[in-house]
Amino acid sequence: MIRRLCLLLALLVPFTAQAHVNLAAVPIGRMDLPWWRHRFEHTKQEAREHPDARLVWLGDSITEYWHREGPHPYQQILPIWRHYYGRYDALNFGLIGDTTASVIWRIDHGEFAGLHPRLVVLLIGANNLGRTHWGADQTVPGIEEVVRDLHRHVPGAHVLLLGILPSIRSAWISAQTRIINADLARRYAGSRLVTFRNVGHVLEVDGRADPALYVDPRMHPPEPALHPDAEGMRRIAAALQPTITRLMR
Repeated sequence: MIRRLCLLLALLVPFTAQAHVNLAAVPIGRMDLPWWRHRFEHTKQEAREHPDARLVWLGDSITEYWHREGPHPYQQILPIWRHYYGRYDALNFGLIGDTTASVIWRIDHGEFAGLHPRLVVLLIGANNLGRTHWGADQTVPGIEEVVRDLHRHVPGAHVLLLGILPSIRSAWISAQTRIINADLARRYAGSRLVTFRNVGHVLEVDGRADPALYVDPRMHPPEPALHPDAEGMRRIAAALQPTITRLMR
């Protein structure tokens, strides 16, 4: 009986140790997805072609949407990017579906190699609350690790950390979003290396996300509001302009 118990405990130890690993704060690549691998390689190529880029946006599909164009006015986001960030030879390191873990992996695998940006605008965490269901207790340390990783790889860059934007997905996600943003605001208050800004209010009416400012409800079939449309992105850019102008001096 004792021997069996010892064997059972020996089998359980690895699983117990694994349970203490915060997957949101470790590098997890997505190279098994051909489209993701192609996009990642494209960002590295962009970095090689623009070594003097002074500003980099880093994040998930919301960041990638800065380069979105389409037949409808609400899809014309790229002109807004060019208006606000063209002067900085800015790079867009946004990948659809990325979590904090996949962003850490990208940084660790050369996405910023050869770059010396003055400013990195970081918007990440929305997908942590999706399929992976990583709440504030995992996502906040994950975002902190992304920031630390940036400081290791581009030590001369200031990080403009954005709060997770409001969405209309679930009550749990909305609650976790508020907790995460409040925790990050406290964590980086007074930091000399990181500036935290929560501009989600520009997408809200009466404290709730305005679906009229999102692309997803216009899709066929419609999806929950997550990605700001052209007007929403313009509002974000305008709200951030004074801060970015100051940090880019």
